[in-house]
Amino acid sequence: MDDPSRLPQPSKIIAVGQNYAAHARELGSPIPEEPVLFQKASSSWSGAFDPVELPPGAEMLDYEVELGVVIGKRAKRVTEDEAMNFVEGYLVLCDYSERSWQKDRGGQFTKGKSHDGFCPAGPRLVSRDEIADPQSLRIWSKVNGELRQESSTGDMIFGVRQLVSYISSFMTLLPGDVIATGTPAGVGAGMSPPCFLKPGDVVELGIEGIGEIRQEIIATS
Repeated sequence: MDDPSRLPQPSKIIAVGQNYAAHARELGSPIPEEPVLFQKASSSWSGAFDPVELPPGAEMLDYEVELGVVIGKRAKRVTEDEAMNFVEGYLVLCDYSERSWQKDRGGQFTKGKSHDGFCPAGPRLVSRDEIADPQSLRIWSKVNGELRQESSTGDMIFGVRQLVSYISSFMTLLPGDVIATGTPAGVGAGMSPPCFLKPGDVVELGIEGIGEIRQEIIATS
């Protein structure tokens, strides 16, 4: 039987950087005036409970719990008023990030966020109709049982409606495409001193009304 937590690989994963005000502040970044967009390779897509490999040469593997928005039908230059009609549903997503590759290897977000397994998502697709308001959900993450992130999707700078409309003005969103909407404060890079993941660590992530996902960090095989 197929694993119900393993969702189909999207054609593209569009991620939004620094979309929670507290997260931007913890990284010392200004509040963005427009959504900061980057892509995670579709090959980074993985199951909700798959282990995450620490890549060779990685030194600063970090976690980011995010509300994932799954597109239901082709969206091109849609307005904010009609944007929610193009949303199929929601899932819990982790935007795993190798900060040294993201920050110190030419300033390229995509190469720090696209290793195989760096985008686990699930545990199931929750339909749009099941979530009354995607901007009022508790969102959290734990590392080895310690609560690291706890916030509300209401703290997003740009909400789901705005993001779908904005992104569709630059590219056509196809059915199954995923928008990773940003993460709250509490990531390892924002701690003092910074605290990054190592083999044996267990990361748990959840969003109210959607569910929980879990990954163990493993060494390179």
